[in-house]
Amino acid sequence: MAKVVVDAMAMQRALTRITYEIIEHNKGIDDLVILGIKTRGVYLAQRIASRLQQLEGSEVPVGELDVTMYRDDIEHDGKENDPTVTAGSVTFPVAGKKVILVDDVLYTGRTIRAALSAIIDMGRPESINLAVLVDRGHRELPIRADFVGKNIPSSQKERIRVSVEEIDGRDAVEILHK
Repeated sequence: MAKVVVDAMAMQRALTRITYEIIEHNKGIDDLVILGIKTRGVYLAQRIASRLQQLEGSEVPVGELDVTMYRDDIEHDGKENDPTVTAGSVTFPVAGKKVILVDDVLYTGRTIRAALSAIIDMGRPESINLAVLVDRGHRELPIRADFVGKNIPSSQKERIRVSVEEIDGRDAVEILHK
């Protein structure tokens, strides 16, 4: 059974608030780049970038991170699966930039740890800040989001499902009971 805890309007408001917080924290958008973690983080990153452009009047580059090969909780079988970020995913330098890393749900912290490794492999940014739509707690690693759309305390027996219009046909955040 699923319970909707964030509807489309609430999601839009949360992303707008995150956008304003990013502008305030960075004193504008100079040297800012946004990296969305596949899959839903990419769409959230694009929405934040679009809102930044509306508010600040200039474009912020958006890249797509696939961190699968950087995960420490997935078996890798050697050389042919060495961590890589595909060239088409991030087409701009991150060295010296203020990186905003975007994901849909922050849970154990393992995906974010993997994303940090991927970013560092691309160059040394000036800073990395984390924006998440949902922070559900239960961290296994000492990782904290800088910008949070909604804190949703949940039990480890529950699952959080984020749906985005672009791939799921609707915007929503639901709690699923296992």
